[in-house]
Amino acid sequence: MNGAQSLIRTLVDSGVDVCFSNPGTSEMHFVAALDTVPEMRGVLGLFEGVVTGAADGYARIADKPAATLLHLGPGLGNGLANLHNARRAHTPIVNVIGDHATYHKQYDAPLESDIEAVAGSLQGWVRRSEHTKDVGADAAAAVAASQDAPGQVATLILPADASWGEGGETCAPIPPRIPQVVDATKVKNIAEVLASGEPVALLVGGGGCREAGLRATSRIAAATGVKAFVETFPARLERGEGLPTIERLGYLAEQVAYQLDGIKHVIVAGTKAPVSFFAYPGKASDLVPEGAQVHVLAEVGQDVSRALTDVADLVAAETEPVLQEASRPALPSGPLTPQNWVEVIGALLPERAIIADEANTSGLLLPAATAGAPRHDVLTLTGGAIGYGMPVATGAAVAAPDRPVINLQSDGSALYTISALWTQARENLDVTTVLLNNRAYAILRLELQRVGADASGPKANELLDLSRPDMDFVKIAEGMGVPATRATTAEELAEQFQRALAEPGPHLIDAIVPTLF
Repeated sequence: MNGAQSLIRTLVDSGVDVCFSNPGTSEMHFVAALDTVPEMRGVLGLFEGVVTGAADGYARIADKPAATLLHLGPGLGNGLANLHNARRAHTPIVNVIGDHATYHKQYDAPLESDIEAVAGSLQGWVRRSEHTKDVGADAAAAVAASQDAPGQVATLILPADASWGEGGETCAPIPPRIPQVVDATKVKNIAEVLASGEPVALLVGGGGCREAGLRATSRIAAATGVKAFVETFPARLERGEGLPTIERLGYLAEQVAYQLDGIKHVIVAGTKAPVSFFAYPGKASDLVPEGAQVHVLAEVGQDVSRALTDVADLVAAETEPVLQEASRPALPSGPLTPQNWVEVIGALLPERAIIADEANTSGLLLPAATAGAPRHDVLTLTGGAIGYGMPVATGAAVAAPDRPVINLQSDGSALYTISALWTQARENLDVTTVLLNNRAYAILRLELQRVGADASGPKANELLDLSRPDMDFVKIAEGMGVPATRATTAEELAEQFQRALAEPGPHLIDAIVPTLF
């Protein structure tokens, strides 16, 4: 057994049986070893940002890590933006980064780089396998580290000679560290804050955005009158008919100021106190109302759902959660607008859908339109690094082949990682991409105004415009093997969306929607 074989066998024995890959020369023995461990599924991505984003989407849905296979430091660097999003989502991922053979590094060959420095920026777990006999043990340690609560990116650097060398040994799975339970004293203290009679907001994140945490949050809100919110960009939010509908904290600082107006206490559970996404001239970065006190019920990495349930059992013992009733918007008609395209999605969203949401400015009205739709999951842009939607949808579809995946995708962000469509076609994944095409970086148009910069100049506006030439996303998708159509009216979008959901495999709808900004 060589090192690569011991690595893959250990990964599979530890529950990691999917590897999203963009390999190079240093990883060829890993590639060859895939045929000796048939339980491992290899999925090829044409760009490392697709590979890392797909691993993120896979783990968010599967609740276990996937592996990635990347080529040296430049390959890791190419995948870094979506690893940043995964870091912010606390997604467990096992990165396998090939490196030059140990004896070759002294020659400073063209692809030589400081892989540890790049991987270290992810603030996760990093280890280099120096010897073939250590590879299996290092792999088991990486899988465990990736799943240590609350989840992280674990990077294993694999020199080529450690991979091809004989004498590899497998290693038994290592149990990860489970979430810590919040102590009873803290739970009691939070209950006292809720009973203080002063205005309180409860901000929930992490695992609290799943059913148990949402039900407990709803009970607390119903019994105490606390204003409850989920974090602005949850890694995975369960919502829809039969679940509590908890408002998301706004993206804009002005929205948050309105939502938290008059609040004297902010309780955070599984997330952090709110801050502004960016700095703006003359505006505060800390979004906690002046004079309000922050109380931490559960740190990130603690068992937030149990902590919320324990609080609910103290302050709302006889209170049931308020559950969302089934409701759908009527199908609209006429030319597509930022207001009516979301009504099409809300009216037709299928059972058990997974929404990978990177609609950005075009999707501001989406939560209201889908609140009463059949139960579904929403994956959001946790780290703000755009180009996440198509890869995350790809990984989610690999994790849940029996569920429809809906990628609501802005046009500017799509272009970062549009080659994910090719992987969707190759793997025949049931992903329906609704591409919101306003031919602009509309979010940047908004931000240009909000930072107080002069937005009137032609050169400035040229950098935020995606026309001249207009891109033909139908031809781009078809060129990558994905059937595609174009919709300019609500009727066309509804017909094409229904047809895409009914047919197996990936589809793209180029929805021409005017910009809000």
